[in-house]
Amino acid sequence: MLSAARSGRRLSTSAVRTGHEFDVAAMLGELQAHGVDGGAGWASVGAEDVSVAQFTHGQSNPTFLLDFGGRQRAVLRKKPPGALLRGAHNVAREFRCMDALGRGTGVPVPRMLHLCEEEAVLGTDWFLCEYVTGRHFKNPALRELGDGAARAAIYDGMNEALASLAAADYRSAGLGAYGRETGFFERQLRTWSAQYAASETETIASMDALVAGLPALVPSDADARCCVVHGDFRLDNLIFHATEPRVLAVLDWELSTLGHPLADLAYNCMMFHLPEIADDAIPIRGIGTDAAAQRRLGVMLEPEYVQRWCERAGGMGGGVRADDWSFALSFSFFRAAAILQGVYKRALDGQASAENALEVGAMARSFADVSLSFVDGRLAAKA
Repeated sequence: MLSAARSGRRLSTSAVRTGHEFDVAAMLGELQAHGVDGGAGWASVGAEDVSVAQFTHGQSNPTFLLDFGGRQRAVLRKKPPGALLRGAHNVAREFRCMDALGRGTGVPVPRMLHLCEEEAVLGTDWFLCEYVTGRHFKNPALRELGDGAARAAIYDGMNEALASLAAADYRSAGLGAYGRETGFFERQLRTWSAQYAASETETIASMDALVAGLPALVPSDADARCCVVHGDFRLDNLIFHATEPRVLAVLDWELSTLGHPLADLAYNCMMFHLPEIADDAIPIRGIGTDAAAQRRLGVMLEPEYVQRWCERAGGMGGGVRADDWSFALSFSFFRAAAILQGVYKRALDGQASAENALEVGAMARSFADVSLSFVDGRLAAKA
């Protein structure tokens, strides 16, 4: 599921963190009992031959790199330890989504090997999948490539992978019941408005305006389109081929559901409306908002990126209406602002999961302001 890198970074690992250890012998017993050997004869590997490291990427659900005695590597992903919110960290749901998409839909996902929902084995649900070797990029500016044509090619590969998700026949893949097929934006707005209210620490006027006004701007025909929505589709959740600008695997499906395809596209396009930040600890970054600077990078500009996606996504070749696009961008920034506010509140309460949580969480206001900028004229007209 995760990878090494060439002309890009290796996804970093560390020693297994305290409290995240698991019983390797019990895991092997489960694999052997179900005849899972990854094609490398794991049945003959002892626990003492398996080395385990923990990935630092995508740590809402702890993820580990396993080396089976030098024969093969694989990835184990599991729920975190301790008491969890109901419905959160559903790795079984992630497994079933990727397993279904990997059966001929054209969506690039890792090959899923085994799902275990018997808590007696490792204490939580967990799954095993293949280890995909390739390149991993964290910063959408792609400065490490040093060449505009190479950057443009990576953007085109990212665009193609995203469009494959919108074009996939999720019903034929067995995902027709993966979520509700209607009312996506309305439900999401209710959810994130409630999440924001629960974590509010000070008045953010732009956020209040969005909570009150965005529901009225949901496109009237939003229920006419539905696909599997990844929920966190960005560059650093992709593994690229070692030498080609082609996505081999989309990672971290924990937020996936059925929804409107513009939700993923707009979330992906937030990078065109955010500053370039070198700090890898900041999870959502951009390439700068100046079109001339974006051209100097050599990447596709947003209009071209959106149109290319429309041509690939199936049934969207006519493009996206301006009002629908402004709403989708506003929705994406609003959702991100609510998430960031939650990070900030947990940091203030001493419950942060990352050292930079206060810095990251403090970005909520700026994200809300950007969100409002896309729709403030329409909200004012409705007032």
